[in-house]
Amino acid sequence: MGIFVDQVGYPAHGRKLAVCNCACNFQIIRLSDRKCVFDGVATKKGFDPSAGEETWEIDFSDLTEEGSFYILSGKGETSPVFSIDSKVYASLQKDLLKALYFQRCGCALTKEYAGAYTHEACHTSPAILYEDYAAHTENPQTFDMTGGWHDAGDFGRYTTPGAVAVGHLLYAYELFPESFRNSLNIPESGNGMPDVLNECLYELRWLMKMQFPDGSVSHKLTAYCHADFIMPEEDHDPFLIYPVSSMAAADFAAVMALASRVYAPFLPDFAKEALEKAKKSFDWLLENPYIGFHNPEGSNTGEYDDDCDMDERMWAAAELLRSDHDSIPAYREELQKYVDSDINKTDFGWTDVSGFALLSVLTDPAHTAGDKIETKLRQSLFAETERLLAVMEESGFSLAMKPEDFCWGSNMVVCNRSMLFILAALVSKGEQKEQYTQAALEQLHYLLGRNALNVSYVTGHGEHAFKNPHNRPTFADGIELPMPGWVSGGPFKTPCDPKACELIPAGTPPMKCYVDEVESYSTNEITIYWNSPAVFMTAYFETL
Repeated sequence: MGIFVDQVGYPAHGRKLAVCNCACNFQIIRLSDRKCVFDGVATKKGFDPSAGEETWEIDFSDLTEEGSFYILSGKGETSPVFSIDSKVYASLQKDLLKALYFQRCGCALTKEYAGAYTHEACHTSPAILYEDYAAHTENPQTFDMTGGWHDAGDFGRYTTPGAVAVGHLLYAYELFPESFRNSLNIPESGNGMPDVLNECLYELRWLMKMQFPDGSVSHKLTAYCHADFIMPEEDHDPFLIYPVSSMAAADFAAVMALASRVYAPFLPDFAKEALEKAKKSFDWLLENPYIGFHNPEGSNTGEYDDDCDMDERMWAAAELLRSDHDSIPAYREELQKYVDSDINKTDFGWTDVSGFALLSVLTDPAHTAGDKIETKLRQSLFAETERLLAVMEESGFSLAMKPEDFCWGSNMVVCNRSMLFILAALVSKGEQKEQYTQAALEQLHYLLGRNALNVSYVTGHGEHAFKNPHNRPTFADGIELPMPGWVSGGPFKTPCDPKACELIPAGTPPMKCYVDEVESYSTNEITIYWNSPAVFMTAYFETL
């Protein structure tokens, strides 16, 4: 028997569900004195195709006492310990955000801010223009490209994922500023600006270096091939400034326009510069069609290619519409074109950023886009959230995921769908608002342990939190446990790395296609843009 709970915990007021895989009576036991504070009978939910097993719900919503607890079944099995608290996700949110500091490139991470997870400054040598590198030019053009965040478990830095991660965080701050009052203990703490903005600024200043004078934007900055599992300061391979892509230019324009609005009260000169750079890239986009990106033969660093840039252009138009008041009719006309198209409009991933445009328009207090665009986007929002609510009804874990949705980085999909529910809650009232809020929270419960593997997919949070992320510094630093706050990619229905293929038997249900092994890059890598939507989620729940 298994009893699956959110291993971080549950807000004191509201729905509280655990899941088990057989019929049973249950008791909620207070950890401090081992006394029963609630009891009941599990209710059959049904077969979960993603987990490949029958499920029952354990409902203890009426328990509002704060503290630490565990579930004891009538058969003697126990669940992991969890908390009930009005601010149960406060520490989690801080660690999710602080994890991005540990991805900083180009500077030393000192004990004062990084604790045991220190390393020397890395990747400080000038980067080489790829065209010169490929042509073996005797005196290649080089540029200072220091800064930014390592994208994932490797040392590459990429424009599109970086813009997406910053987008999640800036929208979270713009919508829920009261959730970002605590210090992260980073070098900039105490400078009069919230630390979420301090951390994003480190990435934004690097992104600015990726823009060329004509407004085009380099797709990525990486070595030709991934480094071995070494500390970042031990990686001395030359870094290359790769060619431009239209996706990079559009995402750059969008996030810079967003940044210009968010940073205006704190750094007006930076805000002005960001808007000017956004406009320059948008002008370049208007003059250039789709430009994709493919790795050169023999290169194995992240490709992040996309066969469509309409969603990126949609996000850029939406953000410039809100932030550049000098050209509203032109931006509105451009945005309308994408809104009227048949592209998806509800995702927040790096491949599809259309959801950011949706969010920007529907949370704009000035309603700059106008009724026609807003109405169309509202229809898209509620059509998708109603579909996802129906998916949740078929899931034994109240998860808005079908078996086929367990892709590489499935936990990103979980987080992004939670974001969509949150957006629906923000533009709804009454019972509908409560329904969407609860739906969003159910996705977080899955991430934190209420899943068929009984794994919390956030390091350092939960009795059974994963411990072996695919991350070079974590492997090479000699420290037993990883830094807290990293989100794992999670189950992948068709794992493709050798370690996962070795350990996951053929026919394993999608929710169970996961291994906590450092070698498993297809199930257990970390990335900045898997953490950032989790920050958005927890920031919202901290406002309730």
